[in-house]
Amino acid sequence: MVTNKNDKFAVNTICENGSCTIYMHGELDLSVAPDFRKMIEPFVTDQNTELILNLKELEYIDSTGIGILLSILKARNGMSAGFYIEEVPGQIQKLFDMTGITKFFTVQENS
Repeated sequence: MVTNKNDKFAVNTICENGSCTIYMHGELDLSVAPDFRKMIEPFVTDQNTELILNLKELEYIDSTGIGILLSILKARNGMSAGFYIEEVPGQIQKLFDMTGITKFFTVQENS
């Protein structure tokens, strides 16, 4: 299901077996942040569902996008709800490492 789409950023969501995976495509930056926050909020607040962000097709993320990921992490940790990130592209992983946030995220390996 496509839940958010514009010229530079799109999100597909698949929910099954108590888990929702959000596939992010394109560029997560200040210009799309409000729409992404609004779209993801119901998933963030659902403590009974594991939340997974798949970043395989994410080409770019700015400080606003990183802030959104950290706010999701904080909210999910506060509810003791599962939150994982998977398939982090090399350039995004490098940014996470440089900013020191890698240690806060649980990266889930694909099976």
